[in-house]
Amino acid sequence: MTTASAELLARLRRVRHVALDMDGTIYRGKTLFAFTNGFLALLHRLGITHSFLTNNCSKSLADYTAHLRGMGVAAEPGQIHTSAHAMIELLRTRHPALRRLFLIGTPSLAAEMREAGYELTTDSPEDAPDAVLVAFDLHLSFAAMCRAAYWIKQGRPFFATHPDRVCPTDEPTVILDCGAVCAALESATGRAPDAVAGKPAPEMLRALCARVGCAPEEMAMAGDRIYTDIEMARRAGALGVLVLSGEATADDAAAAQPPPDLVLRDLEQFGELLLASRS
Repeated sequence: MTTASAELLARLRRVRHVALDMDGTIYRGKTLFAFTNGFLALLHRLGITHSFLTNNCSKSLADYTAHLRGMGVAAEPGQIHTSAHAMIELLRTRHPALRRLFLIGTPSLAAEMREAGYELTTDSPEDAPDAVLVAFDLHLSFAAMCRAAYWIKQGRPFFATHPDRVCPTDEPTVILDCGAVCAALESATGRAPDAVAGKPAPEMLRALCARVGCAPEEMAMAGDRIYTDIEMARRAGALGVLVLSGEATADDAAAAQPPPDLVLRDLEQFGELLLASRS
C-alpha cells in the first residue's frame, strides 16, 4: 500500500474526475498496461468519472474509440478529448475570420477540420491560406514542410495543435511529433507558433471541467509528461499526477520546478492513494 500525508489524502478525497493522458499513461505504443483496466474499475467503484485527454490528434474520436476498445478498454467518443478539438475551439473563439488552412496533419485530422467548417488549401503558391496549422503527421513530406515555411515567411498566422516533441513508443525508433516539426519550421522561418492549443494550455482542461461539471480543484490530471500534462494541471488549478510509466523519469521529476503535486510509479499506485483517501 502506498502511504500519503493527511493533507494529500484530503486533497485526493476531493477528486471527482480524472483526466487521463493515453500513450505512456494507460498504454505504451500498442501495449496496454496490465494495471489500466483495474484502475478504471476502481474509479467506477469509487464514483469517480474519467476522460481520456491526449495531444495526439492523428486519430478522430471514432478512431480513438475503436483503438481503445480494440485494446480492451471500454470507451465512448464523448470521453475522448484531443488537441484537435482544443484547436477548433481556439480558432472559433479567437480567430473566427480564419477559414482557409494549410494543414500538416493526418487524413483523420483533415476530415475533422473539414467537418468543423474549415477549407484546406493545396500545396500551391496560388492557393493562399488564411493560416498555417501544424499537427502530428505520420507521413510528413518535405514538400509540405517547404510550403508551410513559405506561408509562415509570408506572415500568415502560424498555429500548432500541441508542443510534444516525440511520441512514446514500444518500437525501436523515435517518432517525431508536432513540437519537433514546429522547431524545424521555426529554424527555417524565425517564427515560433503564434498559439498552441493542446496541453499545457489550461483552456483544454478548463473546458473539460465545464463539460463534466466539476471545479478544477476536483479534477486530477494524470500523465507521463511534465511539460504538457503536469504543466497544464498546474496552470488550470487541478491536481497534477506524474506517472513514470512513459516519458518522464524519476530524475526528470526531481529536477522539475515547480515539482508535480504527485510523482508515482504508475496508475496502479495512484489507485492505491485514491482508495486510501476514501477509506
